[in-house]
Amino acid sequence: MAIRARHNAEQKLNVHHRNFRVESNGINVIGDAERKGNPRQLFWPWFGANISVLGLSYGAFALGFGISLTQAMVAGAFGVVFSFLLCGYVALAGKRGSAPTMVLSRAAFGVRGNRLPAVISWLLTVGWETVLTVLATLATATVFARLGWGGGFGTQVIALVVVATLIVTAGVLGFDVIMRLQTVITVLTAVLTVVYMVLVAETIDWTAAASVPSGSAQEVIGALVFLMTGFGLGWVNVAADYSRYLPRSSSSRGVIGWTTVGGALAPIVLLGFGLLLAASSPDLSTAISSDPIGALAEALPTWFLVPFALVAVLGLVGGAVLDIYSSGLALLASGVRVPRYVAALIDGGIMVLGTIYVVFVSGEFLAQFNGFLITLGVPVAAWCGVILADIALRGRDYDEADLYRPSGRYGDVRVVPIAIVGVCTVLGWGLVTNTNAGWLAWQGYLLGPVGLGGRDGAWAYANLGVLVALGVAFVATLFTARAVVRTQESRIR
Repeated sequence: MAIRARHNAEQKLNVHHRNFRVESNGINVIGDAERKGNPRQLFWPWFGANISVLGLSYGAFALGFGISLTQAMVAGAFGVVFSFLLCGYVALAGKRGSAPTMVLSRAAFGVRGNRLPAVISWLLTVGWETVLTVLATLATATVFARLGWGGGFGTQVIALVVVATLIVTAGVLGFDVIMRLQTVITVLTAVLTVVYMVLVAETIDWTAAASVPSGSAQEVIGALVFLMTGFGLGWVNVAADYSRYLPRSSSSRGVIGWTTVGGALAPIVLLGFGLLLAASSPDLSTAISSDPIGALAEALPTWFLVPFALVAVLGLVGGAVLDIYSSGLALLASGVRVPRYVAALIDGGIMVLGTIYVVFVSGEFLAQFNGFLITLGVPVAAWCGVILADIALRGRDYDEADLYRPSGRYGDVRVVPIAIVGVCTVLGWGLVTNTNAGWLAWQGYLLGPVGLGGRDGAWAYANLGVLVALGVAFVATLFTARAVVRTQESRIR
């Protein structure tokens, strides 16, 4: 108990300024007095983080795999719902352990052995918040250019400053502010997004959309995996961060259900509408590849451009806020010993630098974005497989103190789960390709040896590696961890 008390003391810092308060909790277990709410409240952060109009652009991304409208809708619906269902099951651990996702992961990997997954999680969340900030900056500049207010360097700088300030401020203030902010973002963006859809509905060419030719099974799988990694699989490593404040008596079905519904509802609607827009206009699909949000403003009347900029920025900020909060927690879980708000500031600085590089130096987006999603999606899928199996094997709540004690029941470094993630990552990277991103040309090295046609074969863009990493890691953990979990739980008082 002394270790746990000392750890909690190190992680807590109260900072007051006028009428707002910086969250004092870091990666400590949330005390009973602070656990509150019910599973329905999980709807707001998940819906607010995923109602971004970026979801419309995924319609063009999906059709880019060479599949028909119907195929893309089926792949999208399955990929979105299934990937957020994974988030729902991971969120169960938050209710049962009242600690961040990457702390609860220590039960599977060991207290210090979990640092590797924590670093991977940190890279993914920092990458996502950077992507969303890039999109918000580009979208604002495009809308301002349409209005004749200038859309060049100066506008992009101002947009970056405003967007980054909103994201970093919310990330620093923490959980309570984020929950309130996400409620506001949900309402505003939902209303304005519906207005957008009404205004551009007349541009849909149903004949053109219906005539898009069908693709192969491999191309459908490729789109499905891309949509999985772009939506729910990009959130699994943070899913317990927002359920950890719930009382332990909360309904498990409610945690799974509201996380899944909150995350999947908006993307399914947005993806479906985005598919209709992209299938109606090849020019729009092409434009989206360089400016995914700004291209969607082309069909709007001038009077709605400012509201559109607002809904675009707020939707992207909603996702980035959850990312920067969780990236800070992942940084702490990886062993960095600073207060939570300092970790959020560090990640915010990296986010700004990354945005500056993409917007003002690189100029490329879609190829790098695709490569980023799939490359990190493989180890995250492997980690997810391990964690889902670990959660399924456990019948009791976590021992809170031992999550922070290398000498406790969860151990220091558990070699087998780490090896499973490593092997599944090697398998996964060997079965994916990212040829448009030159720095990833080494991937796909197993496509030839296993008889899938090599890097130029029919399976080259199916991105099977993500599914293989997830499935193999899950099955391997079920077989290898059963006795270990039984022993751990037999020692829980």
